[in-house]
Amino acid sequence: MPVATLLPFTATPNRKSASPTSFRLTEKFILLLVFSAFITLCFGAIFFLPDSSKLLSGVFFHSSAVETNTGAENSDSGSAGNNDERVLAKIRKDHEKALLEAKDTLQKRPDEIKQDIINEKEKVAKENSVAGQGGNDVNKLPFVEYHRLPGSTGHEPSDPETKERRAKVKEMMKHAWGSYRRYAWGANELRPVSKQGHSSNLFGSIKGATIVDALDTLYIMEMYEDFDVATDWVEKNLDFNVNAEVSVFEVNIRFVGGLLSAYYLSGKEVFRRKAVELGEKLLPAFKTNTGIPWALLNLKSGVGRNWPWASGGSSILAEYGTLHLEFMHLSKLSGNPEFAQKVMNIRKVLNRLDKPQGLYPNYLNPNSGQWGQHHVSVGGLGDSFYEYLLKAWLMSDRTDEEAKKMYYDSLQAIETNLIRKSSSGLTYIAEWKGGLLEHKMGHLTCFAGGMIALGADGAPSDKTGHQMEQAAEITRTCHESYARTGLKLGPEAFRFDGGVEAIATRQNEKYFILRPEVVETYLYMWRFTHDPKYREWGWEVVQALEQHCRVEGGYSGVRDVYASTPNHDDVQQSFYLAETLKYLYLLFSEDDHLPFDHWVFNTEAHPLPVIKKDKTDTPNEVE
Repeated sequence: MPVATLLPFTATPNRKSASPTSFRLTEKFILLLVFSAFITLCFGAIFFLPDSSKLLSGVFFHSSAVETNTGAENSDSGSAGNNDERVLAKIRKDHEKALLEAKDTLQKRPDEIKQDIINEKEKVAKENSVAGQGGNDVNKLPFVEYHRLPGSTGHEPSDPETKERRAKVKEMMKHAWGSYRRYAWGANELRPVSKQGHSSNLFGSIKGATIVDALDTLYIMEMYEDFDVATDWVEKNLDFNVNAEVSVFEVNIRFVGGLLSAYYLSGKEVFRRKAVELGEKLLPAFKTNTGIPWALLNLKSGVGRNWPWASGGSSILAEYGTLHLEFMHLSKLSGNPEFAQKVMNIRKVLNRLDKPQGLYPNYLNPNSGQWGQHHVSVGGLGDSFYEYLLKAWLMSDRTDEEAKKMYYDSLQAIETNLIRKSSSGLTYIAEWKGGLLEHKMGHLTCFAGGMIALGADGAPSDKTGHQMEQAAEITRTCHESYARTGLKLGPEAFRFDGGVEAIATRQNEKYFILRPEVVETYLYMWRFTHDPKYREWGWEVVQALEQHCRVEGGYSGVRDVYASTPNHDDVQQSFYLAETLKYLYLLFSEDDHLPFDHWVFNTEAHPLPVIKKDKTDTPNEVE
C-alpha cells in the first residue's frame, strides 16, 4: 500500500514512541476537512469578491506582482490575465489534491492509517540515519517500503450455499479462537475439555504458539478486532530470550512463518522485527561440520543437538529441508544474506550425495555428511522437503532452476519406487525401507495430492495431464480413508495389506488430531479443476468436525476414528487454527483470495508472497 503523506512527522529514536509534534488521527481528519473547506472558500472568492485575483495573488500567495510595486503597476492586462489563470489552475489543483487525500483517508480502516503513519516515520528515520542523526540497537533493520499484495482478502462467494458454508467455517474459527482466549490466553495451546492451557516441549519456554499461528487466519477472515488483540500480545509479550531448547523446525514453520505472513498481510512492523529477531536466534543451529542444522537448539546458549532416536544422531530431511521459504524472506526483510546462504548450502550438501534410486533418505548425519538409515517417506520425516523444493521454485517467480530440477527429479523417483495401486484401484504412496516397501500411507502424506497438482503445469507438457490425474487419484484415496471410518475423520495412518485398503489396522494409528493435509489437498484440487466434489468432500469434514470434535471449550482431537462415539484427546492443536480452518475457509472462497500466482503457503499454511523477479531483486541470491 502506498505510504500516505497526510502530514509531516518528526522522527524519534524509538519507533514505539510517538513523535511529540505528530497529530492524533482525529486531529488529522479535522485539519484535512478545515483545509479543504478553506481552499473551497478561496476558490469561491474568485467569482464573488471584487478584484479577487489581486487579493489572492497579493495576500495568500505573495506574488512578485504585489511584492514589487513597479512590477504590478507596469504589467499589462494580458500578462495579468495569464497570471490569474495560473493562480486559478494552482488553486484547482491544490483543491482536488486535498479532496482526494481526504477521500482516500476516509476509506481506509483506522489500523491501516496507523500503519501508514508508522511507515512514514520509518522512512524519515531511515533518512535521518543516513544523515547520521539516528539509529540505535532496537532499529537495526533497514527500511523496507511495504506494499500490499493482491488477495489479502477476497470477494464474497456469489453462490449462496458456498457463502453460507464459508460463514460456518468462520464461526468455527470464532469458537476455536474465543475458547483459546477465554481459557488459555498466552499459553501455547488449549485443552478444550479441561479448559486450560497446554504446552509441549517443541517450543521450549516460548509462549503463544496459537496466537502467532492464528494471526494470518484472523486477518484473512477479517476478524480484525481479534487480530489487533493478538498483535498487541505479540508486541508486549512474545519473548525469545529464553534459556530453553526448541525444535528448530516447529519454531520456524509456526513462529517465523506466522510472523512473516502477518507482516506481509498487514504491514505491521512489529511482525518483521520479531521474525528477524527469532531468525537470528536460530542461526547457531547451522554450526555443524556440514552446515546441516541441528534439530534442537538452546536459544540462549546456541548449543544444538539432534533427536536421540534419529538414526545415530542424524538430522531429519523434513526438518532441515523445511527452512528455505522462511529464510529467503528473512534475508529479504533484514538485508542479511546469511539466512539465504544457510539454506542454499543445504542444497549443495544434498547435491554432492548419491541418492539411492534417486530418492532422498530421511536421515542425514550433520557432521559426517552421510545418509543414515535408508528409510524414505513422503509422509512423516520426509514430506515437507519435497513441498519446499517445488515452492522454492514458485516463490522465486519460477527462476530457481535448481529447486525445479530437484523437485521434478525426486517426483519421478517417487513415482517409480513408491506410488502403487491397490487391488481395487486406489493409488497410494508407500514407504521405502532399504529397498523394501511398507504399504502404509500416513495422513501427513495426503498433502502430496495438492503438491502434485500445484506443480503439474511446470512439468514437461507430456506429463502435465498425467500428474493432474495422479493428484486426483491420491486425493480420492485420502477421501476414502475418511469415508471408511465411523466418525468420518481420517486416521493418522492407513494400510494396504492383509486384505484391507485405506484402513488403519494398528491402535496407535487410529487417532485424529485435527490435521489439515486432506483439506489442504481438497483446496488445491478445487482451485485447479473446480470439480464440485472437492467442496462437497470439504463440507463432509466440516460436519464431522462439528459433530465429533467440537466441545464447549473449543475443538479436540479424537483417539479412535473407528469408534461409534468420540474419545477426546483434549488438545486443540495450534495448526488447527493456522491450517485446517484456513484451508476450509479458502475452499469456500473465491479464487481471488490469496491467489496462487502471488502467494505461496509454507507448510504451516502461512502465505508468503512470490518474490517477483526484476532488475534489482535476485531471489536465488538475496544480496
